[in-house]
Amino acid sequence: MVRLAIAQLRPTKGEYAVNVQRIGGALAQVAKLEPPVDLLIFPETATSGYFVEGGVRDVAVTAGTLFRDLTLQHAAAHAPPLDVAVGFYEVFQNHFHNSCLYASLGNASPGNASPGNVSPATGIRHVHRKVFLPTYGMFDEERFVERGHEVRAFDTRWGRAAILICEDAWHSLTGTIAALDGAQLVIVPSASPARGTGVDEEGTRLPASIVRWERVVRGIAGEHGVWVALANLVGFEGGKGFPGGSALVNPSGQIVLRGPLFEEAVLTYDVDLDELTRARADSPLLADLEVNLPHLIKNLGGRRTGGGSKQREAVQFDPATNGSSPVSRVPPPVSGVHVIGKGVDEGDPLALDCELARLWLVSFLRDEVVRRRGFTKGIVGLSGGVDSSLTAFLAVLALGKENVVGVRMPYQTSSPESLEHAGLVIERLGIESITIDITPAVDGYLAQIGDADPLRRGNVCARERMIVLFDLSAKHKALPIGTSNKSERLLGYFTWHADDTPPVNPLGDLFKTQVRALARHVGVPDVILRKPPTPDLVPGQTTEGDYGLEYEKVDRILYYLIRGMKAAEVVAHGFSAEEVATVQRRLESTHWKRRLPTVAVMSQTAIGEYYLRPVDY
Repeated sequence: MVRLAIAQLRPTKGEYAVNVQRIGGALAQVAKLEPPVDLLIFPETATSGYFVEGGVRDVAVTAGTLFRDLTLQHAAAHAPPLDVAVGFYEVFQNHFHNSCLYASLGNASPGNASPGNVSPATGIRHVHRKVFLPTYGMFDEERFVERGHEVRAFDTRWGRAAILICEDAWHSLTGTIAALDGAQLVIVPSASPARGTGVDEEGTRLPASIVRWERVVRGIAGEHGVWVALANLVGFEGGKGFPGGSALVNPSGQIVLRGPLFEEAVLTYDVDLDELTRARADSPLLADLEVNLPHLIKNLGGRRTGGGSKQREAVQFDPATNGSSPVSRVPPPVSGVHVIGKGVDEGDPLALDCELARLWLVSFLRDEVVRRRGFTKGIVGLSGGVDSSLTAFLAVLALGKENVVGVRMPYQTSSPESLEHAGLVIERLGIESITIDITPAVDGYLAQIGDADPLRRGNVCARERMIVLFDLSAKHKALPIGTSNKSERLLGYFTWHADDTPPVNPLGDLFKTQVRALARHVGVPDVILRKPPTPDLVPGQTTEGDYGLEYEKVDRILYYLIRGMKAAEVVAHGFSAEEVATVQRRLESTHWKRRLPTVAVMSQTAIGEYYLRPVDY
């Protein structure tokens, strides 16, 4: 038996020394376990955090440096001999890589009798350098690190292993190479942010990315008859949440161990390598592949594909038998066949798993407010609408009611109902409240300027509220928490440098209809859920009146447009051409409101172009 442990940890962004100490803490934890752990696996980039951008050059170390530091931590932890696999940014032969070190600590390495006396030459068993670097969507790895060029198995003191870092495992060929090279355990360190919601085979609601990850690692294990250990990061980096959910899969493709969501944990399991023998006997796919692989690849690359001039080889087949009649003896089908695909009801594309969303966003606020930015308190501007109400509810769940401040900021034309409903939230949650009348400040300024139309007056009100919120933030040492939803952000329906100003926003990737669903789930008062949404900047104003469409349509049109559909394709989903055009005009004319100011680039150190550091670095 091999006693294996997986540590899904939350690294401190950009702090190599702090994170190596955290790894040392995990070593100290497993040192207390009986029987002792043989192998402790950590996630991808466990020594720095994943999204460090240009900070790679600050946090990258050589494999020898990491091994030295791990050896010191191991000795300080008084841990027994064991192996570790640790994801890190590496400096190797004057290049940066996303790598994973596999090393033996203590006297786990043959020929080394005492802890702290293991040399890098004997203690470092393998360094895998990530081959497939995701450079799409939110990922930009190839801009900051270089590719590795091999996947291979290696010997350990307990057997034979291979390492695939994150996307390496998504390419089926890599698991095959590892298994053909003799791997009994495939280690998959990962830093994969949660995206979407889905359902696994047992009906459990999980982030869709976790569901897909489990399908990938189960496929590697089941096809090749190997153990697979997936170690995923935990925590939020710049709003992107690593969900944990690490897993261990047996050689039959069954998940035998799964980590919690959005929480740190150390998982342990006794791995029986004899299960490989049983699994490969029951399903000898790897043996079949070993026999047939030479035949499958002998002509690989030797044949021209596409529209080349080389004559296509004749297709080999036997003719029809049982006579030459052109009429088939197979009768036509007697029953209809279920149709899947275009034209079939797709369900609601904006359906939200509210409990999973609640867990996700509460974890986000705890990470971003407390752990990443060092605040204990949050401050929320309460308008009496559903967005700010939901934000306050989530903040209380994340920080505790004693650490949330609700601020009402009415103007003389504000609806009395808005003040009343904001008070209802304050009372329901039991949070500290402050009311600041912004009328004197707004009217005092406008009196000096004169000729203020309703739009300008509304924008001044919105910006004055941010002045108040940020000043109270400094006074109460509470981080401002934003309340804008995805629909408003996509349509540009906010005042620039006002509504969008708070540095942390839990609702920014939820459409308005999803906000309503989640607000109902967490207990926002029904009177707030029922009333028409309004920015309350101009008397009688409603959001849907400004759009000319209700949110039920707006959100779905936006959903299809930002997924790359053409206007005609969106119309085919049941909307009029005018409705789609209205939403598309707003979407395409407001990109500037979702970006930082445009800067004239005059050097090779321009901020945001060449000098790249994430917001939480």
